[in-house]
Amino acid sequence: MRIAELLGGASGFMSLEFFPPKEEASWPAFFEDAGKLKAVTPLFTSVTYGAGGGTQSNTLDIVPKMKKDYGFEPMAHLTCVGASEERLRGFLDRLVESGIDNVLALRGDPPQGAAGFVPDGDGFKYAYDLVAFIKDNYPGLGVGVAAYPETHPDAASPEEDLRHLKEKLDRGGDFAITQLFFDNSLYWSFMEKARAAGIDKPIIPGIMPIFNLKVIKRITSLCGASIPKSLLTALEEAQESGGDAAVMNVGIEHATAQMQGLLDKGAHGVHLYTLNKAEACLKLYNNLRFGGV
Repeated sequence: MRIAELLGGASGFMSLEFFPPKEEASWPAFFEDAGKLKAVTPLFTSVTYGAGGGTQSNTLDIVPKMKKDYGFEPMAHLTCVGASEERLRGFLDRLVESGIDNVLALRGDPPQGAAGFVPDGDGFKYAYDLVAFIKDNYPGLGVGVAAYPETHPDAASPEEDLRHLKEKLDRGGDFAITQLFFDNSLYWSFMEKARAAGIDKPIIPGIMPIFNLKVIKRITSLCGASIPKSLLTALEEAQESGGDAAVMNVGIEHATAQMQGLLDKGAHGVHLYTLNKAEACLKLYNNLRFGGV
């Protein structure tokens, strides 16, 4: 089913993002964790792949299994990195043949070590090029796109970034999921500006719990998200006094407060970047008032 149809009647939902392991030997553990998160009853799940197309073939194998064997409504990530019409058609044909109904269309991050994003050709420079291609050639697929409360790192300005978001949605995107953020006021301010710009489709807040201080510093340095000073201080003090376990506790507490705050203020749902950490995500879910697994 297209996610846009699910969103039409959804309220107080959680959706989940998974990152498929590179090595097939790790798949059993990955699916064991995914199975544990069935208890969350996610509205949908998304399955990413590495920068530069790494693990893309794994995504094509994993997404159908998540739908058939685990009962998830999965959405496969697809980027412009290394994209050609032939390659895109091959990916999308396999999705359709496998009964997958949704794609998250992204420009994508450059491969590790690359100075910046370089399109494979003239056809797919921006995410809206990819959205238009999917809608023109695979009209039955639902399409999600990305939104950036703190502005995409490559955008010239917040206003330009909003124009790009509107174009992605105008060209056929059904909904957007935000990049991670740690201050809910950023999301509500962004929503106000998006609505003022004429964007009326759903924009789901994306929340990434902080499970490891070193990892989150690396992620935020790449995506342009900021960690509030008070939160960063608490994380650094936790790292010094109790190590990674203490950092995770602080991260779960903050993510719980973020998610509950979003839901209480009227967000229809939240998209959780799981980092494949099932037990920690279940703990977070149980902290929420719609929890109780």
